[in-house]
Amino acid sequence: MKWSQTLIPTMKEIPDGAEIPSHILMLRAGLISQVMAGAYSYLPLGWKTLQKAVSIVREEMNAAGCVELHLTALCPQSLYERTNRVEAFGNVLIKTDLNRAGKKTPVVFCPTHEEEITDLVSRYISSYRQLPITLYQIQTKFRNEERPKFGILRTSEFLMKDAYSFHTSIESLNQRYEAMYNAYCRTFTRCGLPFLPVEAESGPIGGDASHEFMIPSANGEDKVVHCPKCGYSANTEKAEIGGTGPAGPDPEAVLKETAEIDTPEAHTIEQVCAFLKAKPKKLIKTLIYTADGTPVAVLVRGDHDVNENKLRRLLGADKLELADPETIEKVTGAPVGFAGPVGMAQKVRIVADYTVRGMSNAIVGANKKDKHRVNVNLGRDFEVETFADLRNAEAGDICPRCGDTMTIKNAIEVGHVFKLGTKYTKALAANYLDETGETPKTIIMGCYGIGVNRIIAGLAETSWDDSGLIWPVAVCPYEVNVCPVKVTDPASAEAAEKLHGELLGLGVDVILDDRDQRPGVKFKDSDLIGFPLRVTIGAKALAEGKVEVKWRWEKDPVLLPLETAAKEIAALIADEKAGGKRFAEAMKKRQNA
Repeated sequence: MKWSQTLIPTMKEIPDGAEIPSHILMLRAGLISQVMAGAYSYLPLGWKTLQKAVSIVREEMNAAGCVELHLTALCPQSLYERTNRVEAFGNVLIKTDLNRAGKKTPVVFCPTHEEEITDLVSRYISSYRQLPITLYQIQTKFRNEERPKFGILRTSEFLMKDAYSFHTSIESLNQRYEAMYNAYCRTFTRCGLPFLPVEAESGPIGGDASHEFMIPSANGEDKVVHCPKCGYSANTEKAEIGGTGPAGPDPEAVLKETAEIDTPEAHTIEQVCAFLKAKPKKLIKTLIYTADGTPVAVLVRGDHDVNENKLRRLLGADKLELADPETIEKVTGAPVGFAGPVGMAQKVRIVADYTVRGMSNAIVGANKKDKHRVNVNLGRDFEVETFADLRNAEAGDICPRCGDTMTIKNAIEVGHVFKLGTKYTKALAANYLDETGETPKTIIMGCYGIGVNRIIAGLAETSWDDSGLIWPVAVCPYEVNVCPVKVTDPASAEAAEKLHGELLGLGVDVILDDRDQRPGVKFKDSDLIGFPLRVTIGAKALAEGKVEVKWRWEKDPVLLPLETAAKEIAALIADEKAGGKRFAEAMKKRQNA
């Protein structure tokens, strides 16, 4: 390909509205173009990069024994109604009506494809002999993202690889889950991504049944709890906290006399702390939840947040939600913001995070409007039925595996594997007959997703320098940029054309920068786009029968004989594409610098 024959609209300035490196650099390098908020066109360079990521994903899915198909982007809304996901998705689900022969047919733009794939399986698979099977597609998805931002990291239209496995047993599902987990690791390694598999909230089967694949990044919207010593990693919804904290308050603490005080218009932690000149860790936050319709009081320290997944597991609840204001007032006797464990209007179960057990002379709501109670102590003033790990993990907490200190990292989710169980197969009647051929049994499902756009956005976010993007060979727009310093020089132009043709013949994805531009402009564009290998053809080196070869991530170039340059460059590219060692080492050095 010649530069003059394609479309590469590079920019010198930072585009309006672009905030993070990946968004800024992908726009400046001419990879993407914004159509509207949350929707982007992929220009030639961006499309090539995306398709290379797609190829790697496809190769690894096929190697893992998955079977590719292609489902529709539009789906009958009735399928989502059968799984109760129209309400669950809410405004995220993009809906419309198709007018046909005077009748309206409600449809949705698919945000995921569990419904359609399960419906398909229910119609074509009926025997245990057809199972297990894993079906996948690489398809455009749609979600009404209310706050699209960060370029292609959060959009309303995106490309996703979603795979679904179908089984007769949990044992079969477990085997497939492990195979897909390993396939994901290979996929992201081949793409050059600095990924981190983390434990995530499990599905309906429970146990360690879910992992997210995260790209550590300062601009990531997710948070990951990580132990540098043993490698334990989990998202904040799942992360456990080691130990159970103190068995009780400090035995040397003097228990002060409790008192009820006025706190007018102070009903948040911040307002109470400001009014009483206290730190949040001196408050006990009392939250009223309903677990399968039954009220329960949950206590956490004022500077902590309740982890609803941990709470749900503790209570064994199918449905857990914060109580509505009316229920809160019935239980506590006060409006929202003044709940406390002492003197509630109704007797309800009280559960608390371990940290509450170590508090003394705490501040709590008084279960009266505009009033709080100070110097409240466990045992003397209130009792707790159950203590457990009920809060979100924070930096500095104890690792549940090795006892060391954990850190918090921002990250970008790029993939997720989890065990769905029978949630969709029950709703959509996906059954099979076993060896007996008698009563139909429900098929068990697994689900495995990769945000393909996020592979390249994640690389762009984590692999760049002051000059621009730095692509690994595996997913770069072009592997080699042949760059004659002066195209008007016949010898340079001829050598560049010849080398370009030889590299193409050897299977190298190469672009020839045939623009009549100053060398500085060409070099800056090459670095901005991030081509892995630049071959510079200058008059001085050419007079000596040599060309200059430079890796994007290395400081100094090397000279190669023009006569053998094509074969040597092709070998370098093939070696780097196979293992990505040079790129990985360079990124590691940058990270440690």
